[in-house]
Amino acid sequence: MDVPLGVHPLGQSRSAEHLDRPPLEHPGADTAEHVFATRAFDHDRLDARPMEQVRQQRAGRARADDGHVGRDRHRVRLPRLLTIRQVDHQNAVGMIIDCHGHYTTAPQQLGDYREAQQDALRADPGHVGDKAVLSITDDELRDSLEGNQLRLQRERDIDLTLFSPRASWMGHHIGNEHTSRFWTEHCNDLIARICELYPTNFAPVCQLPQSPGVGVEGSIRELRRCVDELGFVGCNLNPDPSGGMWTGPPLFDPYWRPLYEALCELDVPAMIHVSATCNPNFHVTSSHYLGADTTAFVQAMTSGLFRDFPEMRWVIPHGGGAVPYHWGRFKGMAESARAADREGGGGDGADWSLLDELMDNVFFDTCVYHQAGIDLLVDVVPTDNILFGSEMLGAVKGLDPDSGHGYDDTKRYLDRADLSADRRTRIFSGNVRRVYPRLTVPEPAGSPAPTSREQS
Repeated sequence: MDVPLGVHPLGQSRSAEHLDRPPLEHPGADTAEHVFATRAFDHDRLDARPMEQVRQQRAGRARADDGHVGRDRHRVRLPRLLTIRQVDHQNAVGMIIDCHGHYTTAPQQLGDYREAQQDALRADPGHVGDKAVLSITDDELRDSLEGNQLRLQRERDIDLTLFSPRASWMGHHIGNEHTSRFWTEHCNDLIARICELYPTNFAPVCQLPQSPGVGVEGSIRELRRCVDELGFVGCNLNPDPSGGMWTGPPLFDPYWRPLYEALCELDVPAMIHVSATCNPNFHVTSSHYLGADTTAFVQAMTSGLFRDFPEMRWVIPHGGGAVPYHWGRFKGMAESARAADREGGGGDGADWSLLDELMDNVFFDTCVYHQAGIDLLVDVVPTDNILFGSEMLGAVKGLDPDSGHGYDDTKRYLDRADLSADRRTRIFSGNVRRVYPRLTVPEPAGSPAPTSREQS
């Protein structure tokens, strides 16, 4: 490397794992063989029924090297095993699947690696270096999760979280394409390891190594690596890799087309999620995030994008930004523009789609942190376009003094919303399974397999 990053050289092994834990917690332990040796809490015990299927697949399973996730290109992922609590949910109201979670509690070594990258770039803006090895043990990963995301999953009765790297740390505006590639690979490899350690709690979603002024080829390579080799079920796509400057091409530009083709080929959705901003006009997790959510929706609505990619699926996070609150504005503008086009004049030149025409492709999560906001969301947006999400632990981690509950406990808001059992089940699990078809979650008992969008 031109400038040392202060990380271990490639090939140095991670510290040895302690042997004073139950067998399931050892990196080399076979989950299927040792499942009942784990701690005897009901929410942690796995259902034994898929066990024989696991044993049959075990012979063909290529184990990942403990220090180099993704090294075995044809690794077979285990089917997702259900805990007893998850089976109870499945048989009653369906699983509770959170489509929006980030690894915001990573060990200090990850932040140190990023600081070292930035130090090298300050010395030489064209710095390339190499990836090096990020030494974080499985114990450190467990410690970072047990008192945070896993604790809240248990307290809030959430079965499974779609888990991705910390969004505000994607930082695509930092450095160059090599900086972004090495950083992204490390971040995604940590997510893969977490999902191997906790296969009943987390399913992996990747970030992409985007970089301003660089094509999408590197993002496509990383997407394929994550999906084909590591079993990821979706990705986060940053519509503004410039970091709040919005100097890149809009989402309907041909620049993005090869990436969209890859999304359709792999049958994975993209959550449209910006990262940090270096523009002082925007606060990261408020105006920048919510403004970008709205901007992405409008770019799709005014471009006819999904007529070219009818199989592509976007998840607009944070409740869709301003979209549900201004549903009538967007609906009216689209209808007026269409009417003007039919009459042969007066249009604005945009290729507008009606709201109904977007609903096979655009979905909204429930990361809305008050009851009135959730009530509006479920009243305005079609039920089949709403996916349960909380973003824990994310932008708002505090307790609401009026209720004593966490602002980001969005399940509680949905439990209190005026929803039928069927609508609630679709929001909590059915819609997520339909939008993320690579997610290996058993069907709720007696429910048909999700296919096309139903009417709310």
